[in-house]
Amino acid sequence: MERLLIIYKKGRNDAAVLAQELVAWLNAKGYAAKARENLSDTKTLTPPPPLPMDADAVVVLGGDGTLLSVARQVADRDIPIVGVNLGGLGFLTEISREHCFQDLDRVLSGAYDIEERMRLRVALERQGREVFVQTVLNDAVINKGALARIVDLDTHIDGRYLTHYRADGLIVATPTGSTAYNLSAGGPIVYPTAQAVILTPICPFALSNRPIILPASSRIQVQLDDKAQDVTLTCDGQVGQRLAPNDTIAVVMSPHSLKLIKPASTDYFDILRTKLKWGQT
Repeated sequence: MERLLIIYKKGRNDAAVLAQELVAWLNAKGYAAKARENLSDTKTLTPPPPLPMDADAVVVLGGDGTLLSVARQVADRDIPIVGVNLGGLGFLTEISREHCFQDLDRVLSGAYDIEERMRLRVALERQGREVFVQTVLNDAVINKGALARIVDLDTHIDGRYLTHYRADGLIVATPTGSTAYNLSAGGPIVYPTAQAVILTPICPFALSNRPIILPASSRIQVQLDDKAQDVTLTCDGQVGQRLAPNDTIAVVMSPHSLKLIKPASTDYFDILRTKLKWGQT
């Protein structure tokens, strides 16, 4: 890695200051480094400028939300990402602010691993054609507005009928996303490099509807009924799309995984114990 791009959280002065400190530090070490604010804004229709084609790696300064945003900008390009946590929980941005120079120095010296994190291709099919497509790292969520909470969803796996969900919604998550909304909804924690897809109903009407783990090769189709109203598809908690009656959401594994740089000292189980406060009284 000789050319590094630092992307820092929008609107955070401390992140901007740290980014400039890192640029000066990296340049003094002989690396070509530059920084820019994360310009991805899901509330507008203006896409951010593309990432430079010559970047060897991206350093993200922010929380997991910032890293998810940058992952969308990386799209199908083979650029690894390393995250420095300036936010809260931080399952994806595992390098701490206090140790970022020390940990990045180890990474630059070659003491790191690259984890391949599977992503999902989520497509909205309406009247026989795709009208919306996103690649997600965490999850795709189908749910209703607060005033009309029950949604009816016919779900098929590889063309075979699974079940009819009556619930507040449905989460389709990757192993990376298993510790996000899926975990809060009672879904299982899945090791992040596993190849699997998790279906977790949100507050199902039938208590026997439980989360299910499917092979990564599965093709999942979820169809709304003809009376659906006020239903939304949300991708990675950041990009939303209103749904219409009889819409179908098709989810398959994306051919483009995300490459996540991890310091060699990183221990996932230690992260779980720390973040989820396991074993503490």
